[in-house]
Amino acid sequence: MPAISRHNQEDLRFRVLRILSENPKVSLRELASRLGVSLGGISYCVGALVDKGHVKVDNFRASDNKLRYMYILTPHGLSEKAALTGRFLMRKMAEYEALRAEIEAVEKEIKLFSPLIPNGEGQ
Repeated sequence: MPAISRHNQEDLRFRVLRILSENPKVSLRELASRLGVSLGGISYCVGALVDKGHVKVDNFRASDNKLRYMYILTPHGLSEKAALTGRFLMRKMAEYEALRAEIEAVEKEIKLFSPLIPNGEGQ
């Protein structure tokens, strides 16, 4: 199994903190489903956020009398989320610029080779 890059780990932490800040009562199963990550992977990520003091876990009783958890971002977690947000945005903007440049290059190639394609095939 390939190792997860530092940027991918950071992106996952950012997305987890983002969802938890919007919905502290989200279950780990729902979190895993929304992010397309295994339940074990989410459990590990949330556990690490708890260990680092970014998230506090509180118990609450759901209406069906099952014990559930609430994941609350700590002040340290809120500042970490802000830092992760800035780095996430910078990475995504760089990816966007690289993709835009690649699209422009491919469009130029198409324009260059389209007169060579008989009957406009390939357009």
